[in-house]
Amino acid sequence: MKLSIPIVETIQKRHSVRTYQERMLSTQDREALLDCISRLDNPFGIPVHKYIIEKKLRGDCKKLGTYGVIKGASTFLGVSIPNVKLAPVAAGYEFENRILYATHIGLGTVWLAATFNRDSFSHAMNIPQEELFLAISPVGYPAARRSLTETLMRSTTKSSSRKAWESLFYQQDFITPLTENMAGDYAIPPEMVRLAPSAKNAQPWRVRKDENSYHFYVTYKSGLSEGEELIKRVDLGIALSHFHQTVMEHRLTGNFEFMSQEDVKLPENVHYIIFLRA
Repeated sequence: MKLSIPIVETIQKRHSVRTYQERMLSTQDREALLDCISRLDNPFGIPVHKYIIEKKLRGDCKKLGTYGVIKGASTFLGVSIPNVKLAPVAAGYEFENRILYATHIGLGTVWLAATFNRDSFSHAMNIPQEELFLAISPVGYPAARRSLTETLMRSTTKSSSRKAWESLFYQQDFITPLTENMAGDYAIPPEMVRLAPSAKNAQPWRVRKDENSYHFYVTYKSGLSEGEELIKRVDLGIALSHFHQTVMEHRLTGNFEFMSQEDVKLPENVHYIIFLRA
């Protein structure tokens, strides 16, 4: 599904918000968000289950903690998936589309994968026990000033910085950097990938252009815990949302497919996921 919002403009405007005004969503904004949630899908055909909860409407709201990271928020979004291949990628894609829509209507958000009480949120959102509960996001109206905690976190993770093109995008192999001139009409989608959020701002995605196809990879070291690996794949899903939605906004062609990469020598810690045929 193509989001009916200005994608590039919204991606450029989106930023992580951890400090909120202490008020509930307006009826208009809540209904608009719920309508968007009901219509979202992903191009991988995987069911992604979406949740919304308002703390002040629950008696156990004090248990819904975010370890002091989030201030003032009353409404939270959640996402869970079946434990199947590509599901984390689908979750990242679909949840990020929700984030972008919230940004478009003037709401603040931030992906949380570790800094929240997973058990209490899982109970409150009625997450099925057999599903993977990967992330939540507060959603609300940004406060006029950031909290000290948020300011320190943004400084520590260098939230506004992004890796250069030559360390993320490649032409044919993993030696030749892809330039914007080489990308031609597809130069804007990789730039939107570069602006995507990721856990600890690690930017674990890599993209390799091969003729008319864009191959997507995720980077992580061997020995990573299963939970951390899942989050890396979610991060790639976020990047794929930015790429695919931008492709559609610019009326370019692009369909996701999967194929073996046995003929391509991969650098250490680089794992192949999927490609988009342009």
